[in-house]
Amino acid sequence: MSTRRHFMKLGAAAALAPAVASAQGAGAGRVVVVGGGFAGATAARTLKALEPRLTVTLVEPNPVYTACPFSNSVLANLREIDQQRFGYDGVKRAGVTVAETSVTAVDAEGKSVTLADGNKLSYDRLVMAPGIDFNWTAIPGYDEAAAQKMPHAWKAGAQTVLLRQQLQAMEDGGLVVMSAPANPFRCPPGPYERASLIAYWLKIWKPKSKLLLLDAKDAFSKQRLFQNGWAELYPGRIEWVSLSQGGKVTSVDPATLTLVTEFGSHKAAVANVIPPQRAGAIAAQAGVADRTGWCPVEPVAFESTLRPGIHVLGDAAIMGGMPKSAFAANAQAKVCAAAIVELLVGRKPQDPILINTCYSLVAADYGISIAGVYHPDKGLLADIPGAGGTSPLEAVGGLRGQEALYAASWFRTITAEVYG
Repeated sequence: MSTRRHFMKLGAAAALAPAVASAQGAGAGRVVVVGGGFAGATAARTLKALEPRLTVTLVEPNPVYTACPFSNSVLANLREIDQQRFGYDGVKRAGVTVAETSVTAVDAEGKSVTLADGNKLSYDRLVMAPGIDFNWTAIPGYDEAAAQKMPHAWKAGAQTVLLRQQLQAMEDGGLVVMSAPANPFRCPPGPYERASLIAYWLKIWKPKSKLLLLDAKDAFSKQRLFQNGWAELYPGRIEWVSLSQGGKVTSVDPATLTLVTEFGSHKAAVANVIPPQRAGAIAAQAGVADRTGWCPVEPVAFESTLRPGIHVLGDAAIMGGMPKSAFAANAQAKVCAAAIVELLVGRKPQDPILINTCYSLVAADYGISIAGVYHPDKGLLADIPGAGGTSPLEAVGGLRGQEALYAASWFRTITAEVYG
């Protein structure tokens, strides 16, 4: 753990080093940021902090951002959905102009975006952080209407509340069936934290109920840590079915809450279907998404390899070994902002070092984590060998409880930094 913390500190310092140097010499310019999640809001605030003369406009249609990290705790009645909501007053106080609308078109050649209200914004650099959208055609039977009966709850908000209501209304003894998608998707440990916290709630309130987790993968993030926790806390309550054992969902029937796999069908009392994902829709319109549905970028300034002058951050981007997480999005945004300040004055950005830490809760007082350190290598972000690490498999001295507290502290810190 001490080695991991050393590399985290080193990575943070290295990531911010270009920013300190950049802030002194940049000239005025116009930067438009699309998307007000952790990546977009961080990028906008950091740009303005590094170079106050910049005109920075954040385009985000929602007046309030509902955060996905810790939304699984809402399902377990450990938090309320209102505790996940954050406004943009802090972003505005930082000097960023917030346009409460959406981008409908991007003119990469003319360097402008068209807004839903009909206005246009010109830019010198465009930052796109559109998050994810769902591939509604990937699972036959599952579409936006089906999600009202078999919620995904993978965009925090009304879907989170719906899934919690369904769990609360379920009879004791009912079967909860979850499906997890193949890689890549937002928050790799997320489905397994969700399974853990639903099991935590079931153990207390629906002790006769069980959870079946159908997975389109044969391995997942922090697998041994999660499975050790399940064996310790929820023996016999969570059944994980891997891809090779028939875990991939091939179709669903919302009317009967049935999930079908190649090996058979499973009827649920409550069904949580997490569908395959892709970059937010505006990414394809802008021409920055490739045939995978995600956005390839170079690993220094995160500039699109398909559309020069456009940077893509967060969940929408292909970041090599770096996962799609709020921590990663926040780190990428700071590096990107520093690089843009350099580029606007004709300087080459320095190669960054980035860190990511993903905390997960297995129970209210049982936390686990994984950390990584990344650098540019052969056109991608790659893990630095020997850096990072995971929580130990054998925890002593109340470590699991401490990590649960670390997770809560991280969430308070990042939301205060980005939205406060």
